[in-house]
Amino acid sequence: MVEQGVSIDDGVTTARATRVGSGSARVTVTGVTAVHEDHEGADTFDAFVAARSRALLRTAYLLTRDHALAEDLVQTALAKAWFHWSRIREDNPEPYVRRILVTTYASWWRRRWNGEIPTEELPESPTPNGEDGLDLWDAIGRLPRRQRAVVVLRFYEDLSEPETARLMGSSVGTVKSQTAKALAKLRLDPSLVTPADLETP
Repeated sequence: MVEQGVSIDDGVTTARATRVGSGSARVTVTGVTAVHEDHEGADTFDAFVAARSRALLRTAYLLTRDHALAEDLVQTALAKAWFHWSRIREDNPEPYVRRILVTTYASWWRRRWNGEIPTEELPESPTPNGEDGLDLWDAIGRLPRRQRAVVVLRFYEDLSEPETARLMGSSVGTVKSQTAKALAKLRLDPSLVTPADLETP
């Protein structure tokens, strides 16, 4: 017997948590259904989806540059997270969910890497949350998939080179190479060039 149902639809990710009997909760994330023996988890899961799904989708879209694929990534990550929700909800679950998202994306492109030399900083953006920040996001989106993934993992997900290499199924040297190539392209992107960049030393 269903005791209680709660639905969330924020226009990006849809989640539904429903009490089933006295000891289970069923969660559906846009068509993916999970049943878990959890008395209280549905409420906290609903809250997490409502609060963080847009941020997760932003990362997923930056990786895929495809709205449908980005939504699939987020849905998969949330569905998998629900199975472990009773364990991860007490801490901060977002890093765990993001890692699932990144791992799922990485599996699509595993074994498709090649490589060259590193730099450790993104081009400076005076106002990363303003118009310049949007330009940087757009420029990253124009990078080849492999380079884009490295930039997202290294600088937005704050993973180390070994962690990035492990997720992508490549060597640390390849990660360094792809990072260097990506940052070189970003520095030459017309949308990121400032008047100071055009001055002759």
